[in-house]
Amino acid sequence: METKKVKKTFTGTVVSNKMAKTLVVRVERTAVHPKYGKRYVQSKKYHVHDETMARKEGDVVEFVACRPYSRTKRWRVLNKVTA
Repeated sequence: METKKVKKTFTGTVVSNKMAKTLVVRVERTAVHPKYGKRYVQSKKYHVHDETMARKEGDVVEFVACRPYSRTKRWRVLNKVTA
């Protein structure tokens, strides 16, 4: 019996589309401080491969892990969630 690997999928907001075939996407997540219990937002930016360059700044996109396209790009766009 073969088992399929589950690839990591994230949803984030496009913050830059100025590079060729590359988007910069910010993913925000909520964390809880271990001692004080306060909730806060952490964000991280990912370089995502977009062959068609159809997405623009402000779009919410879903992206998935894939083979390395370059030194910093290890993600590719799946689809646009909202505008």
